[in-house]
Amino acid sequence: MGVFWSRGYHATALPDLLRATKLSRGSLYAAFGDKHSLFLRALDRYIADALARMDVEFAPHRDPVDGLRAYLAGYVDRNSGANGRRGCLLVATVMELAGRDADVDRRVAGFFKAMEARLAEALSRAKAAGKLADGVEPSSAARIIVCFVEGMRVVGKTAPTRVISQATVDALLDRFIR
Repeated sequence: MGVFWSRGYHATALPDLLRATKLSRGSLYAAFGDKHSLFLRALDRYIADALARMDVEFAPHRDPVDGLRAYLAGYVDRNSGANGRRGCLLVATVMELAGRDADVDRRVAGFFKAMEARLAEALSRAKAAGKLADGVEPSSAARIIVCFVEGMRVVGKTAPTRVISQATVDALLDRFIR
């Protein structure tokens, strides 16, 4: 995953993958099939890790606003300094392969749908608790937040300061939360 994340799909060569996995050519092919199959497994892991993080942040026993704050704080962390300059594997993949790789397109669309569903559920709980600002509709707000966080990852490549990223998150929260 790290090799694809650092180099991109097309720039990653078989020798890069052999070094990273410490496998021989035959073992790599036996374990993963081809480069594309290995890449899809790496992307699946990246997506699974992100969704698992969201499941912790939005756990049903947790206050939904606290969960939203934790979720967005994670993006501030991932958007700052070297992490921000490294960027997001998913965003890099979309920029490189979207519209040209149906397997990637399905995975990315599924990920965004799953993110949106988790956010909408948490925002619905916040609304039921009277913690959303007037007029905020959970499913629309969830779509906005998905676009917002993915946009943060793109902007993160320009290395904004943590203060700027946090101020941006705070401005969004001020619109949605009472």
